[in-house]
Amino acid sequence: MTLGERAAQLRRARTPFVHATVVRAQQPTSVHPGDEAILLADGTIEGFVGGHCAQNSVRKAALGALQVGKSVLLRVLPDGDVHFPEAPGACVVVNPCLSGGALEIFLAPEVPAPLVQIAGGTPIADAMVELCGILGYEVRRLDSDTPADLADTTAVVIASLGGVEAEMIRAALEAGVGYVGLVASRVRGAAILDGLGLSEAERARVHTPVGLPIGAQTPAEIAVSIMAEVIERIRLGGLDQHCAAHGH
Repeated sequence: MTLGERAAQLRRARTPFVHATVVRAQQPTSVHPGDEAILLADGTIEGFVGGHCAQNSVRKAALGALQVGKSVLLRVLPDGDVHFPEAPGACVVVNPCLSGGALEIFLAPEVPAPLVQIAGGTPIADAMVELCGILGYEVRRLDSDTPADLADTTAVVIASLGGVEAEMIRAALEAGVGYVGLVASRVRGAAILDGLGLSEAERARVHTPVGLPIGAQTPAEIAVSIMAEVIERIRLGGLDQHCAAHGH
């Protein structure tokens, strides 16, 4: 399997990884510009971007890039002075065991987009699916007749306006989904949650009425208010950070 095929496999499995590419190498080194590797969240390196000493530096920098979700240019230099063109903004590490060579390696993290699963065939659900596409989020429709696969799910929103809502809430909570939204009136939503006998911590993960209070009235506006709340939880509440940290 080529590295490209491996990367495609990891993307399909929603597995975070870092693509490392050697962009500059000064002799004597064991690598050449264009050499590549994939680094996983557990520190595994697939491919070749340097010997043992360089690998340690690359692994540490890659895990840091994966954690923050930002690319970094890593400069691995031997101990002592070395003539190597400046790279503003690069992360520089010194490895005394490098045998006189120097490396620049570009580390590009690939973290899966947030996964939002939506139940219901209502106009609100349809508008949410469209919004997720605009946002670049992965979206799936939940079918009440099929057991849901909620692994690695960022948010579940139940916009069916009836049906097996309580069962879906329970399944999402048991799967560890951090954000569960129920489209319902305040009274009906509270009645459903009361019937589930949730703990205080579980109830805090269920949002009903769902969405930010922006006065939304139309299905599209309600969808915007819901997705705005999901974005708020991701960007400000750390909702999706566990995926990169644990490689889920």
